[in-house]
Amino acid sequence: PHCCQRWNGNRRETRGFRIRVIPPVNTNLVDWAAVKADFPVLQRIIDDQRLVYLDSANTSQKPHAVIDAMADFMRNGYSPISRSAYQLAAEATDLFEAARAKIQKFINAPHVEEIIFTKNATEALNLIAQTWGRENLHTGDIVVLTHMEHHANIVPWQMLAAERNLEIRWIPLTVDGQLDLTNLSSLLTGAKVLSFTAMSNVLGTLTPVAQLCQAAHDAGALAIVDACQYVPHNVTDVQAWGADFAWFSSHKMIGPSGVGVLWGRRELLHAMPPFLGGGNMIGDVRLDGFTCADLPSKFEAGTPAIVEVIGLGAAVDYLSKIGMAHVRQHEMNLTDYALRTLDDRYGTDICIHGPRDIAVRGAVLSFAFRGIHPHDLSQVLDQKNVCIRAGHHCAKPLMKLLGANATARASFYLYNDESDADALADALDSASDIFGL
Repeated sequence: PHCCQRWNGNRRETRGFRIRVIPPVNTNLVDWAAVKADFPVLQRIIDDQRLVYLDSANTSQKPHAVIDAMADFMRNGYSPISRSAYQLAAEATDLFEAARAKIQKFINAPHVEEIIFTKNATEALNLIAQTWGRENLHTGDIVVLTHMEHHANIVPWQMLAAERNLEIRWIPLTVDGQLDLTNLSSLLTGAKVLSFTAMSNVLGTLTPVAQLCQAAHDAGALAIVDACQYVPHNVTDVQAWGADFAWFSSHKMIGPSGVGVLWGRRELLHAMPPFLGGGNMIGDVRLDGFTCADLPSKFEAGTPAIVEVIGLGAAVDYLSKIGMAHVRQHEMNLTDYALRTLDDRYGTDICIHGPRDIAVRGAVLSFAFRGIHPHDLSQVLDQKNVCIRAGHHCAKPLMKLLGANATARASFYLYNDESDADALADALDSASDIFGL
């Protein structure tokens, strides 16, 4: 069989789910060349070659607008938030809280106090597991995950399962890397949690989020969505999803690292105990105990990443100005072009994992090429200034299903274009020459 079909014997073709298709939009309304020019690192020349950045599924580059917003705040207005009454502090607090409001609108959350800032997305899921999970999960309770999850949505549940003697069940995959929901109702029977990715960081697969959330609720379980790969690339509406929690990263959506976002339904957040104790998260502290502050401060102990949150707010402004429907359509067009280019040039010499239907995949291409080890391939492509990822992509269980220890991964974003896909294909030719293939 073709290498993309090696799924440890699990070769079911049944998908059994629905993806809501967004009507095409006219991407010609956006000057994509101007977008690319907004990212200063992409103008860099190394050894007389331009930089081709194809690792956005790992972390994204930053536009002038984000860099300038952070630098301007540090240069002209840096101050602590929430605790001081002078003008600088009031201005800083306004900027910080404005970013929260922008994110609320960006993902269509019902209430601004449901937006919780964490140090990264991984901390957000750990917060859920260690607060809601500890309060509500007990011996014999069931957590359902999928075979395409990132370690950040596996290990925290495994840690809690080891402590509380929980059962973890797994939703399998189809041959083409989509969720096999044939036995979903059976898997969810008795479950307390369904925690799943909205988009695979390896396969690019877009999952049917609303359908999965509804199935979880029908079974009496919470629906928790890893939106790290989804929010930067798609129109996001947590209310339309019907989710209970969702979490994502700033650094994958042209914002800075050092800050993540947790969204949760207000009634759930109110009922959860605090995650960290200290300053800012308290309503009162006495010798005999303490009371928590209101949301969102309850989950934001200590001095937050003020500069980074302001940078994230600028990133949301930038993406909102372009329009996420335009970003999605641009990436669909580019993914289609890249798939056709690589298939036409290399045929069966390249194995690209995941769905071939661009309506159900994002702009992530994990692949094997002519038997060259992914790390060797990455190093050779680096000589052409083509930046791709090589490794297990923090998804080792999925790698085992693929029959690989690692894959090469090229991931595209709003600042990429067809010339970048061509550069990838040309660089693969160079790798073939070096390895004599």
